[in-house]
Amino acid sequence: MEMKNVKGTKDYLPEEQVLRNKIKRTCEDTFERYGCKPLETPMLNMYELMSYKYGGGDEILKEIYTLQDQGKRDLALRYDLTIPFAKVVAMNPNIRLPFKRYEIGKVFRDGPIKQGRFREFIQCDVDIVGVESVMAEAELMSMAFELFRTLNLEITIQYNNRKLLNGILQAINIPTELTSDVILSLDKIEKIGIDGVRKDVLERGISEEMADTICNTVLSCLKLSIDDFKDAFNTPIVADGVNELQQLQQYLIALGINENAIFNPFLARGLTMYTGTVYEIFLKDGSITSSIGSGGRYDNIIGAFRGDNISYPTVGISFGLDVIYTALSQKETISSTADVFIIPLGTELQCLQIAQQLRSTTSLKVELELAGRKLKRALNYANKENIPYVLIIGEEELSTETVMLRNMKEGSEVKIPLSSLSSYL
Repeated sequence: MEMKNVKGTKDYLPEEQVLRNKIKRTCEDTFERYGCKPLETPMLNMYELMSYKYGGGDEILKEIYTLQDQGKRDLALRYDLTIPFAKVVAMNPNIRLPFKRYEIGKVFRDGPIKQGRFREFIQCDVDIVGVESVMAEAELMSMAFELFRTLNLEITIQYNNRKLLNGILQAINIPTELTSDVILSLDKIEKIGIDGVRKDVLERGISEEMADTICNTVLSCLKLSIDDFKDAFNTPIVADGVNELQQLQQYLIALGINENAIFNPFLARGLTMYTGTVYEIFLKDGSITSSIGSGGRYDNIIGAFRGDNISYPTVGISFGLDVIYTALSQKETISSTADVFIIPLGTELQCLQIAQQLRSTTSLKVELELAGRKLKRALNYANKENIPYVLIIGEEELSTETVMLRNMKEGSEVKIPLSSLSSYL
């Protein structure tokens, strides 16, 4: 049998997983600094839930992995962490609001594969339910800047409001039933340009006259500031969108992040569930052109799931661990899983005890040579594994209660008292 992975999936060897674990821990630490609580949901869900009309929309339905269990129930692998989160809130009415949760887990989409994008991948999500104010969006955007600053990646965040976008389309008389198609086309404007948008809307069955109107509107809007849209499109929904954008902008200025937060009037986030603010995160250096995070406000999903159609104000943000890993692996040396490597020279029993003592009395990650390799081969292993320090312990060292400490980066060695070991590392 030929050994191979399913298309769009990947094995991560230890030297790769070290960096992925670092990203995950950084996300967890950052999320908890903002008061978010951990949650875990099943990968396996009822197909009816994952295909719900208030979820990802028709575009995402094409990418859902489906299966049946032995009871002939239609199931699906989750394609995001948002719908499972909404399900949890809907099923647990006693959850205290506002509720801020984070979840890091695998999701699955049978979609196109490209740099940093697979069919099985890990999302790192934060969602807040129970806050109407766009202060919640501002906090999530601030959290994103802090997360990527900790990871030494510079980002920009593009943002918009779906009320503004829907209001513009309403003002130029785009029929309601065509709004989603037009939004999906506009969402690709940075990739395909204005001519590409025109071609795309025509392929979606929109008339040439309407396509021209859309393109002319896009060109005129690109010159407008947030404040200008109220006068340019005098409709209540545009006014609501502008008011929310103005409030958000004030918070971004107060947080000192407005310079790297860019208003984009045609950013849509294709999913139909969004009702207000939307945003996407991009690397400033452009080393990866696709977004590395995104999110927005979706106030209708939880009420729809609960069947009471009450608005539960909810906003979220999602980071792609795999695409962040791709960005970091291009510039970061993979660190070792160990801080110290102990090589016994006929002193295995005592070294076993020393390793255990170091683990229990310090925060050091300690690896012990277990395979019985000669000194040269053991040092070569430590060098290849990027382990910064090696302890060489033979009979002579034991008799004098010392150890030979080798700095692998400098290639230097020094004999030190065993009792003072922790102060040297």
